[in-house]
Amino acid sequence: MSATPNPTPNLTANPNPARTAPSSAAQRSGAVLDTTGLTAFYGDFQALFGVDFHLDAGEVAAIIGANGAGKSTFLKSLVGLIGNAADMVHFDGQPIGAMHPSAGVGLGLALVPEGRRLFSSLTVEENLLIGGQHTRREGPWSLEAIYDLFPVLGERRNNPGQALSGGQQQMVSIGRALMSNPRVLLCDEISLGLAPIVIRDIYACVPQIRAEGTSIVVVEQDINQALAVADRVYCFQEGRVSLTGTPAALTREQIKAAYFGLAEAGQPSKKTAKSKAIKTKQNGGRGA
Repeated sequence: MSATPNPTPNLTANPNPARTAPSSAAQRSGAVLDTTGLTAFYGDFQALFGVDFHLDAGEVAAIIGANGAGKSTFLKSLVGLIGNAADMVHFDGQPIGAMHPSAGVGLGLALVPEGRRLFSSLTVEENLLIGGQHTRREGPWSLEAIYDLFPVLGERRNNPGQALSGGQQQMVSIGRALMSNPRVLLCDEISLGLAPIVIRDIYACVPQIRAEGTSIVVVEQDINQALAVADRVYCFQEGRVSLTGTPAALTREQIKAAYFGLAEAGQPSKKTAKSKAIKTKQNGGRGA
């Protein structure tokens, strides 16, 4: 990554995140998945604020951000696990924000959840078969294709899930999602808790998955890993998109500022400004 900014960067930076203008129908043309002003709530708590997102067919998008930034909530909103207004999420231009999660699988959305969530007493093969059991679509992914992608799973196809290593369990979780032959694969923290060599092996399969016509959205805390595989990066900060652009166009300084909510170009962050305002008030308006 270049240490100097691109003179004509392909990015939209917002050091103090706020809702941007919704994408138009023209902007959505060609997008397999997009959101417009997406919000999400847990009861009275608002977790997402006006998120605009665009994923082209065959594209890999990475969602980065600190813990609690809203990354996993965003994925859950895409697949219907968190309800939204219908027109906040579009798949092939059709509004799906209010759909049931099972309908998303039928359309071609598949989620690899954080924590793998395998059936520990079932074998590798039984876990994989569950992925395509009810809403199987036509496509390239079958048991043998999964075993070609992850040879170790073929060797352990009769082993129960509880007997696998963390990396092998993650491979099963990815394979189970692929068994539905999705058009968009949503991966939530697939490197979490894994050794670096295992993470490398798992991410090495991303180009092959993409080559089969599957678009991919990866939620990832490892910034370097995200930048290595993505065509486009979205940084989340406190439920908002604070930065988006191509890896080649983004500098480490921009990403750091967006990731941690720091200020750019000498402007104080919201937290710094608020702190100074409190100190000024405490000092009777005389400043800190």
